[in-house]
Amino acid sequence: MSRVKSHYICQECGFKSSRYLGKCTECNSWNSLVEEIDFELKESNPLRTINEPKDIEASLLSDITLNETETRYTTGLKQTDEVFGGGIVSGSVILLAGDPGIGKSTMLTQIAHNLSYKNQVLYLSAEESKQQVCLRSKRLKLDSKNIFVDSQQNVLALEKLLNQHDVQFLIVDSIQSMYHPLINSAPGSVSQVRECASFLVTTAKTKGIATIIVGHVTKDGSIAGPRVLEHMVDVVLYFEGDKSRQLRILRSKKNRFGSTNEISILAMSENGLKEVDNPSSLFIGDRLAGKTSLRVPSGCAILSIAEGNKSFLVEVQSLSGISALTSPRRVANGFDVNRLQLILAVLEKRIGLPLARQDVYINVVGGFEFSDPGGDLGVSIAIATSHFDRSLDPFVVFIGEIGLTGEIRPVSLIEKRLKEAQSMGFKKAVVPKGNLPTQGKFNGLEIVGIEYLTEALHIAMPNLESNRTLQKQSSSDHTSSQFNIIDNSNVGNR
Repeated sequence: MSRVKSHYICQECGFKSSRYLGKCTECNSWNSLVEEIDFELKESNPLRTINEPKDIEASLLSDITLNETETRYTTGLKQTDEVFGGGIVSGSVILLAGDPGIGKSTMLTQIAHNLSYKNQVLYLSAEESKQQVCLRSKRLKLDSKNIFVDSQQNVLALEKLLNQHDVQFLIVDSIQSMYHPLINSAPGSVSQVRECASFLVTTAKTKGIATIIVGHVTKDGSIAGPRVLEHMVDVVLYFEGDKSRQLRILRSKKNRFGSTNEISILAMSENGLKEVDNPSSLFIGDRLAGKTSLRVPSGCAILSIAEGNKSFLVEVQSLSGISALTSPRRVANGFDVNRLQLILAVLEKRIGLPLARQDVYINVVGGFEFSDPGGDLGVSIAIATSHFDRSLDPFVVFIGEIGLTGEIRPVSLIEKRLKEAQSMGFKKAVVPKGNLPTQGKFNGLEIVGIEYLTEALHIAMPNLESNRTLQKQSSSDHTSSQFNIIDNSNVGNR
């Protein structure tokens, strides 16, 4: 007779405890420990059957032969193939994570359809019925005779399906819905996710089947389940975007077969996901339509962003005003709020803008999110022009990282950034002085090198008067926004 025991496992890090704890002692997450029933079997554990290995011999690294003609399968989406490292490698295991409803199943249905032209695909839909998968395929106007669909949740039954059909690709949607019959915990628990993932990885490597696994994400955007899940797979992809907008981004976090610097930008349409060849036109299309005007509204700036090996232009809008709260608001949509606090501190200390008592709002147009420090200069210009209520020249793009002393630091991929600005019709680019060796390579684009943030503000708002000390226009009004700019051009010589 088996003796029943229970233990508590953290659903975030996999920590095991013999009693319930409100806070995990390993990862410090609250209310993450879940009780799981464990059976101590007298016979050997069927999950961990130990067989004495035979004929073990290590090989010299120099004697190992490589397969020069490694098989890679294209997904039919050029940018997506670049994220995979040039295509999906045979026998690889790929983990795809994203928010619910973001379009993961839609993208996998399209990939399965494109792969099925020359290969057989098994789509294991553990969360949906076969009819639901068929309805989505019909809605996307996709039809193929080489896609097998099943809604099985038992991971051991998957082996029978693979033996019945000679497939080259396997899609599992999702790992949190699969269960191992020899594990007594509920599907989605740490034990189930770990054992099911281990079974899928072993099957993929043994049979040479390329496998794509869908994983759920937690509230903070990380992949749900044990951290070991990300270590077991070969590729980890995040599918990002706002469900209320059409923009989607496929980003690589781990890739054993290629670079993690590639991203794929897609747009959701009625017929599924389509790759965006020119992201800049998507993000600043409305601004380009009004480029015939001499000036743009205050608080708006165009900046160049580098994501991976790609560069494109985005528009940042800022709004500032006197706050009625003790602690003014700092709201950033599409931009890191901690980075915003740093930029505001530089504008306050080095430039003299009285922003400590003002609410500041930042919004990246188009729903795009970026963390590239090369966008600091454009964000600071947007904040300053909003504060002074001044408009900008619509043909100027700003590129640069801001240091705590107010200096403008060089950025990477400067030539790609400038080439993108030139192709979109911009006439002037304000760049760090350290990136000036590229000057003269772009006909029709004036490149201005700056060393300090003050210089960029004078270029953006040339009519503002420059002084070496902060001068208030009105000594009685401490909340007035009519301030002159401190001249920090000699900061490096102090």
